[in-house]
Parts: sequence; C-alpha cells; structure tokens
Amino acid sequence: MVCAGLGPALMLHGCASDSLAKDETLGWSADKLYAEAKDEMSSGNWGAAVKLLEKLESRYPFGRYAQQAQIDTAYAHWKEGENALALAAIDRFTKLYPNHERIDYVLYLKGLINFNDQSNLFTRFTGEDLSERDPKAAREAFDSFKELISRFPNSSYAADASSRLTYLINMLAANDVHVARFYFRRGAVLAAVNRAQSVVKQYQEAPAIEEALAIMVAGYEQLGLTELSADARRVLQKNFPESGYLKTAYDPKTRPTKTEPAKPSAWSKLKFW
Repeated sequence: MVCAGLGPALMLHGCASDSLAKDETLGWSADKLYAEAKDEMSSGNWGAAVKLLEKLESRYPFGRYAQQAQIDTAYAHWKEGENALALAAIDRFTKLYPNHERIDYVLYLKGLINFNDQSNLFTRFTGEDLSERDPKAAREAFDSFKELISRFPNSSYAADASSRLTYLINMLAANDVHVARFYFRRGAVLAAVNRAQSVVKQYQEAPAIEEALAIMVAGYEQLGLTELSADARRVLQKNFPESGYLKTAYDPKTRPTKTEPAKPSAWSKLKFW
C-alpha cells in the first residue's frame, strides 16, 4: 500500500523534474537572456522572443534589462499581430516609468501600433452606412504622435511622427465630414452643421475643411441663420476662392470639380478675416 501510494507522487516528481530539465534558460544571466531574445527578434521569432523577455523580467525585475525587456515585449507583441497585448505592455511601462529616457520611443511605438491597426483605421467611405470603420485607433495614434512632438520636438522620431500626424489629421477630418454629409442627406441639418463646425475648429489644415465649410453655408441657410451662413461663405471664399462649392448649391451626393486643388502640405491655418 505504501509503495502504491508513493507511485503517483514519484511519477509527478519525475514529470516535474523533466519539465524543469527542459528549461535550458535556468541559470542564464540577464545579459544572456536579453542577447538570446534579441537574436530571436532579429530572426522574426516574435513568440520565442516574448517568452525570453518575460523570463528576463520575472527573474531580474530590477535594472535596465527589465525596463528594456518591457519595451521590447511591446514591440514583439505588435510584430506578432497582438496589438492589444502590445498596447497593454506600453501602458504598463508608461505608468511605471513615466520619465524613462526612451519614453519618446514608447510614445512613437504606441502611435505606430494604432496607426497601422487596419481593423480600425478606415480605408474608404461608402456614403450611407454610419457603421464606418471606427476611427478610435486613428485618434489614439493622433494623440500619441502629438504628445511625442510636443514633449520631445528634437527626438529622432519627431519628423516621422509629424508626417504621420498630417496624414491622420486629413483622415480624421475626412471621416468627420463623411458623417456630416450623411446627416445632411438624412435631413439632420443641425447635426451636420455641428459636425462640420467641429472639423473647422480641430483640423484647420485638412483638405476636408473645404466641404465642411460648404456644409455650414448650406446648413445655416436651411436653419434660417443667414448671418452665420454668410460668415461661413466668407471664410470659404477667402480660403478656397476657386471652390466649386461657391458656384453651386451644396449637394451631399456629388462633389464639384475644382480647377486647382491646393496641396495639403502647403496649407496654413484658415483665414477668417
């Protein structure tokens, strides 16, 4: 009976020993763990890299290797397509080390992850379906890049972040104008005007500003607010003197042909006077 009772225990002990024996990383230094993790990342073995980085952080929770491991874990998760895990790792890192010397890179990485989130970044507009691709990821990317540029204007990542920020401004403005256009077509004129007005306030350098102003002109006119309509038309004419919206009444189903569209990169903020 005693021997029979010991059998399962010995078997479990043997299995545990075998399991431990298979972990060749036992006893590795922080240097070696990190070097091996970097090798896996260089080879594109993101899952293997994450496992090594997690072991590094758990065994050596203090010091520069543990901090760098958290950053690299976020990057590896992203490259493996695990955006949620990558963003969670970044949020954890920024809470623990808000003044870390590489926080500019962390902000840049967070922006990149959201910027490249194809499941959320809208790609085109269909005109009638308000269940368009959720711009949440684009807005979060916008916030990350904006914070990076504001806090670290001399960062080596600032120039690329600025270019991506310009793209995001144009896309977010276009998305909001799409929504305003949808409201206008459905007769929700006040909602259309309010959305267009928010575009004018937030994204003054975006190409979509032209149509936003046209919506305001037509919307205020329909609401009987003729002075506001005239003001919006004056701003439209001052900034887009060749706009087709000045020549015909606004029609949310069509776009007027413009003789010489301006280049977004060359624009400055709207002129009101």
